[in-house]
Amino acid sequence: MSETRAPVLSVRDLAVALPAGADRALAVEHISFDVGAGEIVCLLGESGSGKSVISFAVMGLLPDNVHVSAGEIRLGDTNLLSLTAAQLRELRGDEIAMIFQEPMTALNPVMTCGAQLDELLSEHTAFSAAERHAKTLAMFEAVKLPEPERIFASYPHQLSGGQRQRIMIAMALILEPKLLIADEPTTALDVTTQAEVLALIKTLQRERGTAVLFITHDMGVVAEIADRVVVLQQGKQVESGAKHEVLQSPREDYTRMLIAAVPPIDPPELHHHFADAPALSVQELCKTYSSGGWLQKRRETRAATLVSFDVRPGETVGIVGESGSGKSTVARCITRLIDPSQGEVHLRDVKLHAGSREALKAARKRIQIVFQDPYRSLDPRQRVGEAIIEGPVNFGVPREQALARARELMTLVRLSPDVLSRYPNEFSGGQRQRISIARALALDPEVLICDEAVSALDVSVQAQVLKLLEEIQAELNLAILFITHDLRVAAQICDRVLVMQHGIVVEQGTTRDVFRAPTHEYTRKLLASAPGRAFQFAAAAAT
Repeated sequence: MSETRAPVLSVRDLAVALPAGADRALAVEHISFDVGAGEIVCLLGESGSGKSVISFAVMGLLPDNVHVSAGEIRLGDTNLLSLTAAQLRELRGDEIAMIFQEPMTALNPVMTCGAQLDELLSEHTAFSAAERHAKTLAMFEAVKLPEPERIFASYPHQLSGGQRQRIMIAMALILEPKLLIADEPTTALDVTTQAEVLALIKTLQRERGTAVLFITHDMGVVAEIADRVVVLQQGKQVESGAKHEVLQSPREDYTRMLIAAVPPIDPPELHHHFADAPALSVQELCKTYSSGGWLQKRRETRAATLVSFDVRPGETVGIVGESGSGKSTVARCITRLIDPSQGEVHLRDVKLHAGSREALKAARKRIQIVFQDPYRSLDPRQRVGEAIIEGPVNFGVPREQALARARELMTLVRLSPDVLSRYPNEFSGGQRQRISIARALALDPEVLICDEAVSALDVSVQAQVLKLLEEIQAELNLAILFITHDLRVAAQICDRVLVMQHGIVVEQGTTRDVFRAPTHEYTRKLLASAPGRAFQFAAAAAT
């Protein structure tokens, strides 16, 4: 008879209480699951489902006003809930480690990357300085960072998003913990970097036999990396089991809803034609950044090179590519948030690339932008109503008329007009993005630019916002420029697509043609990197 190995992590009937006055008494309740050595268990659910609360409870990092009210958390034979703060601190790094979602906020901006790993080693080991340096460089090599010595001496802001996330993985694994918790580690990464980070976590986990608790709302990531899945909804565990069992034969309506919300990567056939003159025309747009100067070698970086395209009323044109491909640079040049180095941008009859400051200000009301993070783009001290009417009032619209229009826009974006008196922090991420869309529409623009406007949203909320944009576009005949690194989103919302690499448009055409028969190697690489591409979500959703 074979011996059954005890799980590395065991959670039993866990409940976490929220402070008095919260929307509900418990953040999570009746949560039970195990994570074995060499196993990846995914906690899957929307924002507010309790995924991160569970991870912070395991790490002993819950806020002072939030506490475990029932249940048990065991790491091997150790009851983590019985340990003191000092004992938990000893365990972190040695036995349990965590990769956070946003490395720029988790890494110390005033310490070099090498110094941050050296600090960890000096705290938990008796290694000499030379041994710590050698181990850090070896770890950088293990997570496939280029030029380890250069990375060692670099500060976080000098690295790309993917490189910063690799630093976080190196920090989490350098002490070879038994349990690794990964909290949405790939949400903000482009598709190829995401694929590389997921492959890295799987490789290191397999080689070291690490138990991994992986937190995500991305169904593609679950399909790519999970062994088992635990589905959470509003703090409750609704379903759990092996990956293929949960994703291909879901038992619960909520799981089926999550799977059905995953957009397919195969674009629908285009049934309409756009015969009108372009609302936006971009011709040979270039943007070059210069650095260096006195006593330094002058360097030029071409962020955008000879980019040309049109967007017609009622049409959605997408720009896809990795981080650093020039997508957002093009958007900022079009709106003149930064000045292009050369080229022309026409908003119908208006030359956005030329003209006086007054002419540019008058034209700006006709082209608006929705940014990726609504919490950063909305003033937290300003009520929602004031944020929406600010633009129209600045352009001379009477305050009462602007407020009446704001109430209409709230209805248009499926929110109650009553919320205009509330602050941004009182809304969910999806609701804040709806408010950002309403603010952009308050000036009745002809062109709407969406810069990664749904990339940080849950899959179900993302589906709602995309449907909302389609409905608004049909009603207002808007021309939409949609910038994204999510190929599934681009496949469903974009009529035409441009693929950018290193500031150059390497391929463009109808989305269906580009995605079904890509002609450029880079496009094929992007499509092949989409997480969960081979998994049949549609079959699961129809179950």
